[in-house]
Amino acid sequence: MLKAGIIGLGKMGLSHAAIVAPHKDVDLVAVCDTSSLILDGIRKFTGIKVYDDYRKMIDSEKLDFVIVATPTKFHFPMVKYALEKGVHTFCEKPFSLSIKEGEEMVSLAEKNNLVNQVGYHNHFIGTFRELRRLIKNGILGDLVHFTGEAYGPVVTKPKGGTWRSDPGEGGGCLFDYASHVINLIQEIIGRPVSAPGAQLKRIYSRNVDDAVYSLLKLESGLSGILSVNWSDETYRKMSTSITVIGKKGKIICDATELKIYLKEPDSKEKLDRGWTIKYITDLAIPVDFYLRGEEYSAQIDNFVHHVIERKPTEINTFRQALETDRVMEIIMTESKR
Repeated sequence: MLKAGIIGLGKMGLSHAAIVAPHKDVDLVAVCDTSSLILDGIRKFTGIKVYDDYRKMIDSEKLDFVIVATPTKFHFPMVKYALEKGVHTFCEKPFSLSIKEGEEMVSLAEKNNLVNQVGYHNHFIGTFRELRRLIKNGILGDLVHFTGEAYGPVVTKPKGGTWRSDPGEGGGCLFDYASHVINLIQEIIGRPVSAPGAQLKRIYSRNVDDAVYSLLKLESGLSGILSVNWSDETYRKMSTSITVIGKKGKIICDATELKIYLKEPDSKEKLDRGWTIKYITDLAIPVDFYLRGEEYSAQIDNFVHHVIERKPTEINTFRQALETDRVMEIIMTESKR
C-alpha cells in the first residue's frame, strides 16, 4: 500500500480525498489544511492524521506521494519541498504563476526521477481521448482550423473577494477555465506559440478577467480560436468543447459525445460518409470509484499506477503543464498591447 497525503482541503482537495481514501492500492494516512473546522471534522470522523503545516506532515509520515490542491500561489513552495524530500507529487492546475518557478519544479522532479502529474482531468475523458487518437491517425487529413471553447456560470454578478478574484492567487478565467482548453489544444492538436489579438475581458470582476478571447497560432502553422467565458449563466456548469476542421471532414467534441463528419468513408476506422456520433458511454474509462465523473478517479488511478511502477507518466506531466503556463503568459502579454 502506498502512503499518501493531501495538502489543501477545499473542493478539489476533498474530492481527491474521497477518491484516494478507498483506493485499493493507497493508504491515505494524513491531510493538511489551515482550517481548524475542516481538520476537526477529519479528526473526529476518520482515522486520518491531520496537520496544519505541510512540512511537518511530509517529514513525519514518510509519504510515497502527496496531492497538492491549494490555490496556485502556494504550489511552488509545497511541490518543491515534497520533491526535495523524494515524494512523488500530483499538483492541481494551473501548475504555477511563474514560469521560472515552474521550470524549477520540472527540473527537480525530473532530476530526482519522481512521478509527477497535474490535474488536467479532461485528458481522462473518453471523448477527448478518442479525439486525440483520431487526429493523430490523420482521419481529417490536413487540418484547416480549430476552435476551443469553455463556458460556465462561475461569476454571474459582482461579488466579494475570494481567491477567484485575486490574480495573485491564480484567480481569473484564464487560469481557472481557459487553462483547461489551452491544455487540450496543446496535447490534442499542437502547441500554441503565439496569440495575436488576445483579449482578457472583465464582466463582473474588478481585478481579474471573466472571459478570454484569442486567435491561437500553433508551432505547425495551424491557427484557431480560443473562446472562454466563466460568466455565462446560460450554462448550468462548465462546458468544454473542441472543434477541428480538416480537408477530409470535421469533428466536434465535448465531454459527452464526439460528432464526426467525413466527406468520404474511412474503412480503417469503420466510419461511413457523413455524420457519425460516438457517446461517452462507449468511451469512458472504467474506474472502481465514481465521483463527479470517472475522469477524476481515472487520473488518480493513472498517477498511482505510475508511482507503483516507478516510471513517469506520459499524460499531464509537470513539463506539459509548464507549456500551458507559457501559453497563458503569451496571452496575458498580448492582451496588454
